[in-house]
Amino acid sequence: MKQYETYMKECFELARLGEGNTSPNPMVGCIVLNKFDEIISKGFHAKYGQNHAERDALLKIDKKNAAGGTLIVNLEPCTHFGKTPPCADLIIEYGIKKVVIGMRDVNPVVAGNGIKKLQAAGIEVVEGILENDAKKLNEIFITNMTEHRTFVALKTACTLDGKIATKTGCSQWITSETARTEAKKLRKKYDAILTSSKTVIADNPTMEHKNKIILDRKLKTDFRQANIYKSGNIYVFYDGKLTPPSNFENITFVPAPVINEKLDIDFILKKLFERKIMSVFVEAGGILNGEMLNYTDKIYQFIAPKILSDNSGKSAFDGKNILNINEAAAFRFDDIKMFSPDILLTCYPINKKQNFS
Repeated sequence: MKQYETYMKECFELARLGEGNTSPNPMVGCIVLNKFDEIISKGFHAKYGQNHAERDALLKIDKKNAAGGTLIVNLEPCTHFGKTPPCADLIIEYGIKKVVIGMRDVNPVVAGNGIKKLQAAGIEVVEGILENDAKKLNEIFITNMTEHRTFVALKTACTLDGKIATKTGCSQWITSETARTEAKKLRKKYDAILTSSKTVIADNPTMEHKNKIILDRKLKTDFRQANIYKSGNIYVFYDGKLTPPSNFENITFVPAPVINEKLDIDFILKKLFERKIMSVFVEAGGILNGEMLNYTDKIYQFIAPKILSDNSGKSAFDGKNILNINEAAAFRFDDIKMFSPDILLTCYPINKKQNFS
């Protein structure tokens, strides 16, 4: 089993090579051993629509070399025709005798059928190798499949006392260039970034990404001049009672209901899922961050070793007027990394259905 764990960890690393490009598919890596337990091929799912990891690995080698060998993969091989043919069929065709799996596929179309098909063909199947790690790797895919909704990650950058800007709005720069570079890497893992009109107006960010979501209830941002609108596919959610401007090739205006003078977040997330936006990366101010807390699956919080010591500084999370500490939104720390001189805390809400620890 220890040997399989070592190979499975390598499958995870292979899978991450496709990070940000496989949605709505999961990230998958694969290793093939010959009958002497020597590595003869590796593969991964590089991009949605391209070969799955098993097919990528197997098509690189001759069938005679794979016969009697072992295939290690972090997700159960598929049995259905999608963008590519079933991986289970190819594994059987190549004469593989043992398949080692990290986790079962949560896609109901597969969901154990791949394992059954392999076993029916006389292939030994070993399940559950580093299963929790396999689930964490594909937390977005699991949430999409089991809860039928968009996965929400939220990133903040604050001082030790939880401020994201001074009372005048000055925030450049709270964290170091090293931390900001890491934040850009994190952004690329998700299908879209999401921000507010207040952030667009206050900071005029570019937020480079292929998909951008802006919540602009009153349609008050400058759609022709603001940096954020100059690239990417953009969805602007606004009060449906208003009339949006026209003649923007890359901007789609989406009317949304308004509740208590705020756009309906439930409606927005539902619309994003319908449009195959399977994950969003929220980068906004304290007000929207506070509104998103009940929807957040994961928080990335960069903390700089600075203190404003100013009660009127802008908080990372605003909104609720909580008087009882037991009513606070509760999270658990998952990881701590240094991006000197700053740190990055990764947290998960403890009341969410999914638990990837």
